[in-house]
Amino acid sequence: MVKHFKFPTFLIVFSLLLLLVNQLSFGQTTPLSYDTFKNTVAKHNHTIKLSEVNVIIAQSDAAQSNAVFLPNITLSYTGITTTNPLMAFGSKLNQEILTQNDFNPSILNDPSRIDNFTTKIEIQQPLVNIGGFYKRKAAKATVQAYKLQAERTKEQLELQAYKAFMQLQLAYKATEVLEQSLKSAEENTSLANQRFQLGILQKSDVLAVALRLTEVKNRLQFSESNIQQCSDAISLLMGTQTDVTYLPIDKLSRLKNKHTSPRSFPENRSDIAALKKTTEAYLHNYKADKMSYLPSLNAFGSYELHDGNFLGTTAKGYLLGAQLSWTVFNGNKRQGKIKKSKAELHKSIISYDYYKAQSNMALQQAFRNLKNTENQLILSKLAMEQSKEALLIRLNRYKQGLEKTTDLLFSETQYSQKQLEYYQTVFKYNYAQATFKFLSN
Repeated sequence: MVKHFKFPTFLIVFSLLLLLVNQLSFGQTTPLSYDTFKNTVAKHNHTIKLSEVNVIIAQSDAAQSNAVFLPNITLSYTGITTTNPLMAFGSKLNQEILTQNDFNPSILNDPSRIDNFTTKIEIQQPLVNIGGFYKRKAAKATVQAYKLQAERTKEQLELQAYKAFMQLQLAYKATEVLEQSLKSAEENTSLANQRFQLGILQKSDVLAVALRLTEVKNRLQFSESNIQQCSDAISLLMGTQTDVTYLPIDKLSRLKNKHTSPRSFPENRSDIAALKKTTEAYLHNYKADKMSYLPSLNAFGSYELHDGNFLGTTAKGYLLGAQLSWTVFNGNKRQGKIKKSKAELHKSIISYDYYKAQSNMALQQAFRNLKNTENQLILSKLAMEQSKEALLIRLNRYKQGLEKTTDLLFSETQYSQKQLEYYQTVFKYNYAQATFKFLSN
């Protein structure tokens, strides 16, 4: 009597649900090349925009330091009415309308109301301010530091974008491998069902094949979900809307570049140069605080127009002068400020030396990691080829009834894993190359 085997109902329902989810979550995709992605990140990434804003802020602070040599000009217009004896006498004097009768004590003590409208232009011109000049140098060095940091931020985002794009490529590659596994699992399921109906296989073997099919479908669903997650990460880097599924035009493949062991990192690297400029800014600030002991020299002048009528310009006068000011003691505030700026300079120097040591160590580690992943890539490729050959042999023997079902399923699982491991190693190797390049340039 021929036995007929039916799949459990829950397996059929589960498979249909998986297919429905896949259909809903993966509709249309947007093709994306790496060059387009990289250029979009450079133009619209939020982190890059923030670094550019920091440069603008630093430039604005530096522009304020121009007050060290540029004049301060103020224009004012004032109108008053008064019966105050002193103000009334001064207003008449400024308007050049004072008469002999105004010196009468009764008029001086109890003057009539008088109006006075004053147009005044004041100019203050710094002449010598040595501390201010060093503050200006510090502001300029800070601008250069932020520019170099912005440049390094772009380089970091380029590395991050390359990693994100390869993750998307890897997600599609994993999905492709699992789709191949799904096809093989479906063929094996059909074959197992036929052989069970002929009484060649036991029910436990058919259930094992069915379980393998369900596992592959489940992994495929998670792999396709990972594609959407990688697409969301790419959208975030590009500063665009999420919920877009991207399809990489460029396929994941091994980069073939030769690298020599680095002796040390380049000191002209943008992040190192930025820290050097920051230390330079602290040095100028320290010198500026020390120069606060010296006096400052400023010129000043004003030109005034007085009249008793609104917008009148009857009386005119000017004032010119210069002031040498010297703060001899300000309650030990200056000494504390100098001590603080000196400590900040010392801290910056230590941070600079420590960062260089860290950078050199990171570069050496990146090179060793590159060599290790290169060797791992060779071995993983060999393992993938061997597992493929073993699967083909067992599949042929299984069709002839010479292999167990469990052995065939083991070979299929192993080949799928070795394929995924190989493409993951390709990803790690390419990223190791990109990291080494990032740290050595």
